[in-house]
Formats: sequence, structure tokens, C-alpha cells
Amino acid sequence: MSYQEAAVAHINDLNDGEMKQVSVGDTDILLSKVNGNFYAVHGHCTHYGAPLAKGALHGNRVTCPWHHACFDVTTGQHLDPPGMDSLPQYEVYIQGDQVYVRLPEEAAESETPRLSKQQNTDRTIVIVGGGTAGVYAAQALRMEGFTGKIIMITQEDDLPYDRPNCSKDYLQDKAPAEWMPLRDESFYQDHDIEVWRQKVVDRLDARQKTISFKDGSTLSFDTALICTGGKVKTLSVPGVTLKNVFTLRSLKDSSTIREVAKGIKKVVIVGSSFIGMESAWSLQKLGCEVTVVSPESIPFAKVWGERVGTLIRQLHEKNGVKFQMESKVEKIEGDTKAERVILDNGNALPAGLVLIGIGVEPATGFVEGVEQAKDGGIKVDAYLQAVPEVYAAGDVAQFPYDGHPVRIEHWRVACQQGRWAGKNMAGKEEPFEKVPFFWTAQQGVNIRYVGHVKDYDRIIYDGKVEEQKFIAYYIKDGAIKAALGINRDTEMAAIEALMLDKQLPSPDEVEASKMDWLAKLKE
Repeated sequence: MSYQEAAVAHINDLNDGEMKQVSVGDTDILLSKVNGNFYAVHGHCTHYGAPLAKGALHGNRVTCPWHHACFDVTTGQHLDPPGMDSLPQYEVYIQGDQVYVRLPEEAAESETPRLSKQQNTDRTIVIVGGGTAGVYAAQALRMEGFTGKIIMITQEDDLPYDRPNCSKDYLQDKAPAEWMPLRDESFYQDHDIEVWRQKVVDRLDARQKTISFKDGSTLSFDTALICTGGKVKTLSVPGVTLKNVFTLRSLKDSSTIREVAKGIKKVVIVGSSFIGMESAWSLQKLGCEVTVVSPESIPFAKVWGERVGTLIRQLHEKNGVKFQMESKVEKIEGDTKAERVILDNGNALPAGLVLIGIGVEPATGFVEGVEQAKDGGIKVDAYLQAVPEVYAAGDVAQFPYDGHPVRIEHWRVACQQGRWAGKNMAGKEEPFEKVPFFWTAQQGVNIRYVGHVKDYDRIIYDGKVEEQKFIAYYIKDGAIKAALGINRDTEMAAIEALMLDKQLPSPDEVEASKMDWLAKLKE
């Protein structure tokens, strides 16, 4: 193997806890200094390729500025989703007062973690659900050395895929189909992970450890993970079963909506949810005239406050999206397919396509023998276990967070919980203590939200909301419980790192002056 090397920095260029992007040939490298030593890993996140130098370094942990994947800069190890692969690590040496990095001539951009394979054992772990939590769990089981049988069951025909993209680039026809799978077919084959597709579970008995399928077949398991995600809610109004009335949950849904939308001019979206508002932008990109109907007065005001909600509405309105707020759908009219939407205020909106985005509920109706919350979520402990040998992760799991039981419908939380459940099913017994993180794109403006709070006492703003460069801090019981940022990506990555280590300053400290979050990381 041939190598290339170059001097990339002076030994005094970096202090402890600092990092920067450098290059050797055509390869971008993240150079960091931790506890007096220099380290070099590939410079871009293995998820969507964000430059890690624009993230936040806390100890040996770097947090990606875009979607908050985390890596160990001393080894390249992938620590937290999204993304599934580790960073290649490169040789570093000091010569005189220069820091040199040496790497292969054909340097890889990512490395698949070393995984075990199935051997001679009778133990079977069944993963019910073929979404992101499922694939992260399967990979974690093999990473932790589990050598039994792994069966993943999905009612879809697709392998686990990048679900957030279904309302964003994929719906806009900008992301090709080959981008969507989280792992390709060969990954499951190479690591002896069976994927049973188009298989619908009728009943899971947690006491008897059996699964019954709609086709009449059955399956026994030693351990099971339930990660079936959310089931979309729909309207109970006349006309909801007409053609061209859709909900959006799956890759197949997104593909169908995209193709229909290309021949449609007028679109009505029912609901100012994240899916609804992201889809408004995406369908507009396909040339549709979009109207959003919602019973709320301001989108997202309940979760993020009126100022943020008003900004998001204005972003859409400036780009041509129309709103019918404080309105409800009375019926959808048409002969065989949707032609117009009639509102409770008497307005009639022309619509060749209607997309209903009013939220989801846990898909848990098939589960027996576990305790469920009022909303259908499965109650789990800190280890994500519902009852002995039955675990739950993602949208279906009600888990302890900040002293309260919560259920969080964030894709990254599902990634994290899938990985953690896989670890614990393999025998690790580590509590899930991660910080929730969520992102959305509204008319091309990226919004990051870290932490979680259902309600809050007040909001502290750092920066000007109207200028789309600010952080909003959500205060509850005298502490910062969550933060939302636009065009403050580095600071948002730093805030998550400090939340994870329970080192956030008080609201008074934040309010007293503009907080230097990178300096706070080094304290």
C-alpha cells in the first residue's frame, strides 16, 4: 500500500480541546488536540458529510454541526447516531515543531464497525419493525458480539431507509432512490441478519414469547425488540377515501405522492405539523400551488413559541405558500378523486391532491403482555425493557427522561434507542441517558432543537428571530430544558454536549450575557 503525508500544523497551532480542518492531498482531515496529544481522523461526518471542524469538541467527543452524530476524535469510533460508520483514523507524528499526518494514498471516507457473525447458538432475537431503530439494534447486537439468530420483521418491501428524507429532498425529487437505504442488501447478508419483508404481525405475546402473523404463521423468540414506529392519523370526514388523498409515512408513500404531484397544480395540506410543513415546501418545489389548513392560529406555537412559529409561517408565505389557519376540514369533494376541500368556514379550496399531516400514534395494537400508556406507548425502564426479554425503542417507547416518563417522536432518538436496546439485549445493561435532538428544514432554513420540554415557563432569546440567526432557550423550573437554534449550528452542538454531561449554565448566566459556548466546553 502506498502512502501520502504532509505537515499540517505547527505544534502551537492548537490548544487542548481545539480542532481544525486540514488537508493531505485531496483528503480533508480533522486535526484535534486532546490531553496534550494530536489526533487525526477523516474530516467529514459519515452521515451527510458535514465538516466536523464546524461542530463542537468536548473531551474526546466531537458533535457534528448538522445532525449531531458524534465520534471519538482519538479513535474515529462512531459514538452516536445518525450515521452508522466510524471515521478512518490516520497516523500523526511530530517532527521538529511541525505536526505531520500520514494516510493511505486511497483514503476511505468511512469505516464499517467490526461486527460478529452468527455461529452455533440457539438464541433468537426478533426485531419487530424495519425502521431506523431496527437496523441500529441489529448492528449493535453484532457489534457487541451477539452470535445468535437475528430476525428483523417489516411490513414494508423496502430495507430500513432514511425516513426524514421522505418529506424533504426525496419528495422534491432531488434525492435518488439509492441514497435512501441506511444499509444495502449485502450488509444484512454479510452479517447474518435475516430481514422478513412484507410480513405483517397480528399479535405479539410478551408472556409466551410468540409472534403470530396475518398469514397464519407463527414464530417463537428468546428476546424481542418492538420498534414499529408510528401509525399515521387521518381525518374522519366525507371524501377522505377519494383518490389523491394521501398520508405520508413511508418511502412508498413519498414516491407515490411525488409522481402524482408532478401532474397536479393545486395542493391542500391538512395540518401544520412538521411533516405537513416540510411537505408544503417540497411539493411547492415540484411546481404545485400549496395551501396549508390548520386549526392552530400559529404553526408550532405550542412547542416553540409564537415568535418562532410566526417566523416559520412567514418563511413559507414569502415563498408563496398560503394558509387557512384556525380552520378545519368539513369534507373533501370529487367524483372519484379529490377536486376540492370544503372548510368549516365555508371556503372551498381547489385541490387535485390532498395530503393529511396531523400526526401519528404508536403502532402497538398488536402487543400483549406489556404495560401501555394512555396514548398506546409501551412503558419501558431506563434500559428500554418493558418486561423481561422484551424491549421497545423509538416512537413506541415511553421512557424515563429528566425524572418523567416521555415518548419522543424524533428520528434521531429512534436511532439512539435502537442502538442502546441492541446493546442491552446483547447483555450490556447500560441505561439510556441520551439527550434528544431534532431537526427540520423549512423553506431551506435549517432548524435545530436539542433537549425536551413539553411546556415551559418562559423563553430567553439570544439574537434576533427576525434575522434568522438566534438561539431560543426554553426554561422550566429554573433550568434550561431545551434550546432551538437557526444559523447557530456550532453553538447548538456545544449545547448538546454540555447537556449530555449536565454542565449547562443557569438561565440567569445565559440571560446576563451572550454565552460563549465553545469556551464553556473547555472549562
